[in-house]
Amino acid sequence: MNKRFNLKASLLVTALLLLPVAHAQGMSKPDYSAGKARLSAGYKADKAACALLAGNAKDICVEEAKAKEKVARADLEYAYSGKDSDRNKLRVAKADAAYAVARERCDDLAGNPKDVCVKEAKAAKVSALADAKMGKEIGQARNAAADDKRNADYKVAIEKCDALAGDAKNACVAAAKASHGKS
Repeated sequence: MNKRFNLKASLLVTALLLLPVAHAQGMSKPDYSAGKARLSAGYKADKAACALLAGNAKDICVEEAKAKEKVARADLEYAYSGKDSDRNKLRVAKADAAYAVARERCDDLAGNPKDVCVKEAKAAKVSALADAKMGKEIGQARNAAADDKRNADYKVAIEKCDALAGDAKNACVAAAKASHGKS
C-alpha cells in the first residue's frame, strides 16, 4: 500500500512538472494559424450579437467581446511560444480586459456609487498587474506589489468615505488610514 502510494505520488509530481513543457510545445504553426482564424471569427460573431442590444448594455457587450478576444489571443500566443514573456503578456491582457469591462459596467451608475465602482475596478486592475509583475520579478516586485495593492485598496476606502459627512466621514477616513498603514 505504501509503495503504491509513493509510486502514484511520484508519477503525479512528474506529470505536474512536465505539464508546462507539454503546454509550451503542444501547438504547431498550422494549429496556431487556425486558432487565430477561429479567434477572429469568434470576435466577429460576438460583436454581431451585441448589435441586438442598445445603450450601455450594448457597450458592455462590445467591451466583453473585445476583452474575450484579447485574452484569447494572448493565450494563443503563450500556447504557441511557451515563453515567460508571453505568459506575462497573458496576465496583463487579463487584467486590462477585466478592467475595461468593469469600467464599462460602472457607466450604469451615477454619483458616488459610480466613483466607488471605478475605484474598485482600478484597484482590481492594479492588483492584477501587480500579480503579473510579481510573476516577472519575484524579488523586489513582491514589496512593490503589496504597496500597490494597499494603495489601491486605500483609495477605494477613501472614496467610500466621500459618501459620508461630518464625524462619520472623519471616523471612516481615520479607520481607512489605520487599516491601510497611512498616517
